[in-house]
Amino acid sequence: MSAIFDPDRHLITSVLCFAAHPDDIDFGAAGTVAQWTAAGVQVHYCIMTDGDAGGFDAAQRDTMVELRRSEQVAAAREVGVQDIHYLGERDGYLEPTTDVIRRVVEVIRRVRPDVVLSMHPERNWDRIQKSHPDHLACGEAVTRAVYPAAENPYAFPELEAAGLASHRVSWLWFYAGPTQWENHFVDITEKVEDKLRALHFHSSQHPDAGRMDEVVRGMLQANAARGGLAAGRSAEVFHVVPVNSDQTIAGF
Repeated sequence: MSAIFDPDRHLITSVLCFAAHPDDIDFGAAGTVAQWTAAGVQVHYCIMTDGDAGGFDAAQRDTMVELRRSEQVAAAREVGVQDIHYLGERDGYLEPTTDVIRRVVEVIRRVRPDVVLSMHPERNWDRIQKSHPDHLACGEAVTRAVYPAAENPYAFPELEAAGLASHRVSWLWFYAGPTQWENHFVDITEKVEDKLRALHFHSSQHPDAGRMDEVVRGMLQANAARGGLAAGRSAEVFHVVPVNSDQTIAGF
């Protein structure tokens, strides 16, 4: 449901999803991703940090990066995603620096998506856990990359020289943002179990799978209620922003 984005009118063929850490996309958007891939949409992930500060077992410090990467690969495959890009930034230290933005632009220009999906750059004071500093940095870096850098051939000219031509993103979808910006609710009732199975692969981060399932189910049902869906439905929620669509004109 949305007054901004109409899936019957706005065609999506390719999506690039950004996250600060392994498991962020699965919490925020795995049900929607599963629907996209089932419909033939090409979906890529880009994980911005290596996740080394996650987990609970001190004995896993030396293997945490490799473990979290393998968990994310398995979770992505569960919802039909094969292509994952990694920026390798240090967990807990992500910043929207010029170098990070350039590398985000590089991935966008390589994938050339219709939709870029990202964590939200604004803090949620109602549930601050959504607003880990890395999450906010992810959202800010991606926003700056989408507009104007990715579509400006004179931004990062070394990318243009390397054959990565500028690219206009049609839509920017944010997840994990403040509720006051929610404007698009995706009914994922038929994909809830796929989402939960994806989340279960991140066992190093969520050892109490039963409790996690209970909380996630409740949140999805609360999302659906806020979006006006029928009782018993489940939804993921986004802040959808038109970048280059029938609702915008070039440069404005």
